[in-house]
Amino acid sequence: MEHPQPTRVYVVSDSVGETGESVVRAAAMQFHPVPVEIVRAPFIHDFEGIDKVMNGIRTHGGIVVFTLVIPELRDDLIAKAKQYDIPYIDLLGPVVTTLGKALRQEPRRQPGMIHPLDEDYFKKVEAVEFAVKYDDGRDFSGIQKADIILLGVSRTSKTPLSMYLAHKRLKVANVPLVPEMQPPAAIYTVPRDKIIGLRIDPDKLNVIRQERLRTLGLAENATYANVERIKIELDFADKIMSKIGCVIFDVSNRAVEETASLIMDHIEHI
Repeated sequence: MEHPQPTRVYVVSDSVGETGESVVRAAAMQFHPVPVEIVRAPFIHDFEGIDKVMNGIRTHGGIVVFTLVIPELRDDLIAKAKQYDIPYIDLLGPVVTTLGKALRQEPRRQPGMIHPLDEDYFKKVEAVEFAVKYDDGRDFSGIQKADIILLGVSRTSKTPLSMYLAHKRLKVANVPLVPEMQPPAAIYTVPRDKIIGLRIDPDKLNVIRQERLRTLGLAENATYANVERIKIELDFADKIMSKIGCVIFDVSNRAVEETASLIMDHIEHI
């Protein structure tokens, strides 16, 4: 069975492009597991930058989503998209125009205003860097420094959750649970309220892992996606989480955003 190549979505922005990427990711979830590849093109401040992006789309295919507030750049991108028959979506233009009419005021047309370089912004950047550094058990020293520690077997959304929560300015370390390796001793020394266990239905995990293997071009009958192996992993994870006494959330049929909301509610009530 052939599997479709991922559709490329180019996110063009005159700032960091975080808003556009977040919207595209949220929309792409509605088509899971159909693959969507996001290519971010941030800090586009001139026509040359737009030309480079559009030429890339012409070569590799895809659609363009943009959050450009400078009218000349927005108009240039739209003109080129129409010229080359490239599907495009203007995320901010219609909203800014409608708000301007309602408020009877001209917009400032200043790029990057959604992410002012204030203390809050730098806290978010710090949290994202933390999530990357302490992702998937790369460095267990992050356990003592984290606001939240995520525990779970492979493919329980630990990494996407870490990144989502990082954008909420929470420092997250995540630890994979594997039967052949005992978890770091540090998870038994930090307050258990900081630890979040992630549980998933074995059949659901089997489907997710098979899809992962297909994406990597590997055989679907590998041990990684074997149902009996999955049950062993989940049983091991349950024993570890029970020993710790941490809260556990089932991610079987939940989007990352929904699980993240449950985690944040839990943290707020500690």
